[in-house]
Amino acid sequence: MTKQQISLPAKLINGGIAGIVGVTCVFPIDLVKTRLQNQRQGQQIYKNMMDCLVKTVRSEGYFGMYRGAAVNLTLVTPEKAIKLAANDFFRQHLSKNEKGLTVFKEMLAGCGAGMCQVVITTPMEMLKIQLQDAGRLAAQQRKPASITATSALSATQIARELLRTQGIPGLYKGLWATLMRDVPFSMVYFPLFAHLNQLGQPSQDESAPFYWAFFSGCLAGSTAAVAVNPCDVVKTRLQSLNKGASEESYNGVVDCVSKIMRKEGPSAFLKGAGCRALVIAPLFGIAQVMYFIGIGEFILDLSPFN
Repeated sequence: MTKQQISLPAKLINGGIAGIVGVTCVFPIDLVKTRLQNQRQGQQIYKNMMDCLVKTVRSEGYFGMYRGAAVNLTLVTPEKAIKLAANDFFRQHLSKNEKGLTVFKEMLAGCGAGMCQVVITTPMEMLKIQLQDAGRLAAQQRKPASITATSALSATQIARELLRTQGIPGLYKGLWATLMRDVPFSMVYFPLFAHLNQLGQPSQDESAPFYWAFFSGCLAGSTAAVAVNPCDVVKTRLQSLNKGASEESYNGVVDCVSKIMRKEGPSAFLKGAGCRALVIAPLFGIAQVMYFIGIGEFILDLSPFN
């Protein structure tokens, strides 16, 4: 398959569709990741990923695993679209008058993409985490999760309350922790994917097969996800508004890191790392396959505005 230049609208459509498909597939594992990261030492309700999934289904039903998914499905399209399109934009500008990009410039392009996406990522994660963690708090307080779910606030109500009491900064709580996670993630993911994908190219002018693009996206995504998991733990703790019994609050990134290290040890920063790898790998694998198939181009060809 010959390499083709993909237009910006097509990139946005590809990234958006990939995000929706990926989130639908892996959201239950993302919910498990949030709950595992938020539980403290000595207060463990869930032993591992499978235990959390089983207990969630038993207490909250099948759809309990998708609590907070509506927020993600709404905002993941602009988030993934911005991330992928920004990376391509920076790569194109950094490669002007050059045959290729150095690893440093590839990392720089990834850094720019990570900084752009947090505009959407931070409020999306802020709202999603409140909904995902509600079941864990209910279980900790020995309340029926089904009753808690019924009386729980929706994402819209949480957003309105935050805007009313704290203004826009309320939705961007944990911004620095999100930057600490997403910027290094993009700096690792995009160069790693580019080099892995290059290994599968039959020639300089041809694209790698779709299965190789999927594999490269999965491997690069899972590697980057595990590498930045400590920052994800800090972000999750900072963005959780509701605390369980005896769960401390944090005053910023430094305070959060020092308290976790002192009370739970270094291993706490790896909580949910396996879940995160399982979430991120297919998300970015699917994204690269969407690029390969050319869904965005197909939709634009059918559009009267093409």
